[in-house]
Formats: sequence, structure tokens, C-alpha cells
Amino acid sequence: MIHINEWARKVRAGERRMVIPIMTHPGIELCGRRVVEAVKDGQVHAEAILRLDSVYPSDGVTAIMDLTVEAEAFGATVEFADDEIPNVTGRLVYDEQTVQALQVPSLDAGRVPQYLEANRLAVERISGKPVFGGCAGPFSLAGRLFGLSEMMMALYMSPVMIQELLEKCTAFILDYCAAMKRLGLDGVIMAEPAAGLVANTDCITYSSVYVKRIVEQLQDDDFMIVLHNCGNAGHCTDAMVKSGAAALHFGNKINMVEALKQVPEDILVMGNVDPVNTFKFFSEQQVYDTVLALLRDTAGWRNYILSTGCDVPPHVSHKNIEAFYRAVHDFNLSK
Repeated sequence: MIHINEWARKVRAGERRMVIPIMTHPGIELCGRRVVEAVKDGQVHAEAILRLDSVYPSDGVTAIMDLTVEAEAFGATVEFADDEIPNVTGRLVYDEQTVQALQVPSLDAGRVPQYLEANRLAVERISGKPVFGGCAGPFSLAGRLFGLSEMMMALYMSPVMIQELLEKCTAFILDYCAAMKRLGLDGVIMAEPAAGLVANTDCITYSSVYVKRIVEQLQDDDFMIVLHNCGNAGHCTDAMVKSGAAALHFGNKINMVEALKQVPEDILVMGNVDPVNTFKFFSEQQVYDTVLALLRDTAGWRNYILSTGCDVPPHVSHKNIEAFYRAVHDFNLSK
């Protein structure tokens, strides 16, 4: 465990551009494992984190971005595939009665203990750099329980019902993140992509307000909330800032320079290399050129950390991953 606020100050003060991609699938593959094994077994998950860090060392490590863990804990049905992230199927709640009856689960539910075990092992075995857990944000979790399309309509037809659901989602996420903090993690990447589907004012009302409660109770000198919203195309950056999170993580829909202009310098900004098109479909040279161009465009901001826009998918060429890191290395040498 490190003092995350001191680490953040070093990020802003340093000349070297730091890099923390969300890239757990290559780690799973380096271990000769399948995704389904890693998302069900904390030992395999931790093995993937450690293996990736040994082969492609970054300035921080992250857990698998799996937004089904919390929904499954509530009782949602989850489908598993060998080499893909699990998927929530069906709707667990669908009206006022089912929302009212919904119980906030314990941390023993579903695969939560396995994810906490992966985090515990990562903290034990990695030192000198931050270790970040992962969780779903309140709005995105609610969308998986209620059905995202249906929830979008309910925001306007039955807002009180959705707010009750968000209260329960927030209570569980708070418990989950508090458990990560007790394990000694340095922070959590809170994935809130569904909040990017609504206007800035609605993003504040139905996402940022709830995220801020978690921030106010958990974020301190030793624990950081990193708010991820890959649904934000630039229209709700203000809402992300209003969450109070110490770091904001952006997806590839947004212009990174424009995002940096909107975020105060005391907040870390992370993103936003396209994890699918760039890593999976570009040539090695195209990856290198794309990453180097982004680093040059963002060179004027010291609060910027290079990252992927979301989790890198399975079966990405390792030559492309190497090109990503080589671009960072060459950029830092040229400064």
C-alpha cells in the first residue's frame, strides 16, 4: 500500500508520462488460462494480474473490469463464456414492488469473495505502485438490474422508484469498496459507462450524486476513487468532475485534449486509447503512431496518465501491446 495522494502529487510533478492501461485479458492469456476461470477463481485472477505486471510493467495495476459481479450478488442471472466477460441476462427488478423488495446483499454473495481474494493477493505481492480494484458504478449497476432501456424510460416516468434502486446499489457498492480499502488497495476504478447515455444534468442527478457519497466516505490520503465513464462523448465531463473523484478515466468516444481542458489540474485524468479498434485491428506501426500522437497532444498536462479507454479485449496481438509501451518509452526519452 502506498500513500495515494502523495503518488498523485508525484504524477503531477514528474517529467515522465506515466501509463496505467486496463489490460487484464492479456494477463489471463499469458497464464494459459481462460476468462471464465479468471472471473470465477480469485487465485487465477490474481495470477493474471501478477503475470501481466511482470511481462508488461506499468505504473499501477488493475483488476478485471467485470460489471456483472455486483448484479450477480443481488441475484441477477449471469451467463459465462470461455473467453468473454460474463453477461447479465434478463431483468431482476421491473416495478415498484420488486424494487422495494430488493435486498442489499452481503459481501459473501456470488463471486464477490473471489474478487476480494484476487485483490488481497495482488496487494500482498505487488509493491511500489498503486493497486486498483474494480467495481460497477451505481447507475450502471441499476441498469443491469432493471434493464438499461427500461431504466432510461423510468427516469422520467418513475424517478422515485429509480432513486430507491440507486440507494440500494450505492449501499452495496459502498460496502464492497470499503472491503477493498480494508484489504489495503490504493483505490478502485468505478465503471459508470451507462451514465454516459444521459444528459449532463441527469448524469449529475442519477450518477454523480451517488458516486459522491462513496467518495466522501472512502476517499482519503490512502484510497482513491477513479471514476470511469466510457459512454461520455464530452457531454457529461462536468458531471464526472462534480462526483469528487480524485481521478477520472475516459473512454475513446471523447477528445482527450478537450476533456483535459474541462478538468481541474488537481484531478488526475486517464485514457483513452481505443481498446478494440486500436489494439485488436490496427497494425503494430499504427498502434505506435496512434499512441505517440496522443502523448504529444496531451504533453502540456501534467495531471494526465496514459491509459486505454476501457478493458482491452481478449486475443489482442502482443506485438500491438509492445508497440503501445514502446511509444510511451520513446516519448519519455524524447522529453
